[in-house]
Amino acid sequence: MTIFLRGTIVFFISTLCCFVTAADRYAIRLEKSIMIPMRDGVHLSTDLYFPDGAKGPLPTVLIRTVYNKNGTLEWNKVYKELVQNGYVLAIQDIRGRYESEGDYVVASKRREDGNDTLDWLVAQSWSNQKVGTAGCSYLGETQVVMAATNHPNHTAAIPMSAASGYYAPGRAWQSFSGGVFELAQTAGWFASNGSQVFYGPPAHVDRSQWFRSPAAQLFQMAPSVDFPAYLKLLPTLPTATLLDRAHTPPTEYKQWATNAPHGEFFRSKDLAKANDPFNVPALFFDNWYDYGPSITLEMFQKFQDNASSDRAKENQFLVIGPGTHCDFKESTADFFVGERNLGNASLNYAEIQMRWYDYWLKGDKNALATIPKVQYYLMGKNEWRSSEQWPPENTDYQAWYLNSKGNAQSRLGDGELSRVKPKTDKSNTFVYDPAKPVPSLGGHTCCTGSDTEAGGYDQSDIELRKDVLVFSSQMLTAGIEVTGSLKAVLYVSSSAVDTDFTMKLVDVYPDGRAFNVQEGAMRMRYRESLADATFMTPGNIYKIEVDLNATSNYFPKGHRIRIEISSSNFPRWERNLNTGGKNYAETEMVKANNTIYHSRQYPSRIVLPVIASIRE
Repeated sequence: MTIFLRGTIVFFISTLCCFVTAADRYAIRLEKSIMIPMRDGVHLSTDLYFPDGAKGPLPTVLIRTVYNKNGTLEWNKVYKELVQNGYVLAIQDIRGRYESEGDYVVASKRREDGNDTLDWLVAQSWSNQKVGTAGCSYLGETQVVMAATNHPNHTAAIPMSAASGYYAPGRAWQSFSGGVFELAQTAGWFASNGSQVFYGPPAHVDRSQWFRSPAAQLFQMAPSVDFPAYLKLLPTLPTATLLDRAHTPPTEYKQWATNAPHGEFFRSKDLAKANDPFNVPALFFDNWYDYGPSITLEMFQKFQDNASSDRAKENQFLVIGPGTHCDFKESTADFFVGERNLGNASLNYAEIQMRWYDYWLKGDKNALATIPKVQYYLMGKNEWRSSEQWPPENTDYQAWYLNSKGNAQSRLGDGELSRVKPKTDKSNTFVYDPAKPVPSLGGHTCCTGSDTEAGGYDQSDIELRKDVLVFSSQMLTAGIEVTGSLKAVLYVSSSAVDTDFTMKLVDVYPDGRAFNVQEGAMRMRYRESLADATFMTPGNIYKIEVDLNATSNYFPKGHRIRIEISSSNFPRWERNLNTGGKNYAETEMVKANNTIYHSRQYPSRIVLPVIASIRE
C-alpha cells in the first residue's frame, strides 16, 4: 500500500505522443488507453509505450496500478529508460479503477486479470514472449500475486515494498500487527485511495476513444476527498465509522476494521500465500523503516522453497535499504530517515533494475555477474553489506533480559536490559488510559498523512511518560550488529479482560537521543489465535511473544540498547479500550493496570539476532 496525495495530472491528449530523448536512445511512442479484454468480458485500460523505430520482437515490462496509470511513467526513472532502451512498457489500471471497467474490490481477481493481461501481451506481433513486471507498493504486490500463478511468460519480477501482497496469518495487507489494527495506515489509505466510485463516459461511448480525447484531459475520474478533515477525525470513536463521519467515497474500510485479523474475510483475499508455487526469478526491494521487511524476507525464502524450477530457486535476489516506504534514493551524502542521519546510503537502484531486466528479458548474460544474492544496509555502521544467504552467516540469537527494582516507569527509572537472567522477583505496573494514549512518533508505516509517520525520531520525551516502561543496557564497550528478525517474550497481566502491549527497540546515542529501530504489538484477546478471541482473567499471568519485524542496526561502542514497553502507540495502532467488547464499535473506555514481570520464574526478554563477526 502507498499513498499519493498528488494534484491533478494532465497527461496525453492524442493517441500518439513523442518525447525528445538522447540521440543514442529510442524516442517514446505512446498508444494510449488500449482496452484489454478479461475472461469475464471486463476491459482493462492499458497504455503501451513503444521504443519508436525499434525492430521486434521486443521484451515487455508490465505495471499494474491502483493509482491511475496516467502519470505513472514519472514515478521511477527506470520506466522511461526501459522504453528508451528497447522495451515495451505496459501500464494498466487494475479492475474497477480509473479508466478500467469492472468493480473495484481490494485483492480480488488479480490472478485471473494478471494472467489474461500476460496472454494478451505475448500474443501481440511485436512481443518476444518475455514479460517482466515492475512497481512499488500496490504495484509490487500485484507482481507477487501474479508470480503465484506460474504463468510461463512471466519471466522476471522486481517487487518493491510488496509485503502487502503476501498473506501472513494475521497480517493481511499489513493491516494488523499482533492482532492490533493498523489504524492510521489502513484508514489513511482507504480515505485517500480506496474509493470504489469512479467517473467515466456514458455506457454507449467507446471508452478507449473517449479517454484519448481532449475532453478527457479536463475530466476528474476520482471523487474529491477532504483529507485534512479526515485527519481531524482520526482520534475520534468509534473506529469502524471513521470514514463515514469523514464523508469519504464508498470503500471497504469498515470490513477491514471489523473483521478478525485471521478471519475468513482476510483469508479469502487474493494474496500470495505460503503454499503457492513460484516460478519467476525475482529481485525484491524493501527498506528497514518500511512496514514489511520481515514479510519481504519471508517471501524471498518462499520463492526459493516453493520454486517450480531450479531456474527460479537459484535466482531470488534481495536488496533492503534504510529508508521508508518506496523511498529508494540513489545517492545522498547524508540520508535522513525521519530525523536519524544514516550516512551515505547511496546505491544505484536504477542500474540494478536495468541489469535485471537486461539479463532475463534480453539475454545479456553478463548483467548479473557482480550482483550478490542479498544486499542490506547496516544502519548505525552506515554501510552496505552483502550475503549469499539469509539469515547471514554467524547469526547468534541472544536473549537480553529485562530487570529492575520495580521502578522502570519512564527513562528516569531503574529499568535494566542485560544478558543476565533476573535474580529478583520483581514486576512493573503502569496505568494505561485509552483517553491519553502514547503518541506515535516515527516508526514503520505509510499512508497516514502525518509528516512523522515513519523513520527514526528521538523518543526521549515519550520516554518521560509514566505509562512507558524503559529498560536500558549499560553503555556498550564494543559494537554489536543486530541483523534479522526480532521477537520478545513477555510475561504480563492486566486488571482488564483485554488490553494491548506495545514494544520498541531503541538505539540510545551518547548524547541521550533515543532513536526507534523497530516496534511490535500484541492484542491480548488474540494471543492464542489471530482468528478467535480468548479473553484474560484479570490478575492472571500470561506468556506472550511479540513480533518486532526485522532490522539491521549497528549499536556502536558508547551507545545503549533500550526497550520501551507500553500499551499504546496512537494513531499508528487502534487504541484498545480495555472493555473486552467490540473495540471497533465502542466509544466507552476503561483504564487498565498492566504489569510486566521479570524474575527467575518469568524471565521477560527480547531475542536479538547478533552477527558475531562484527566488532568495533
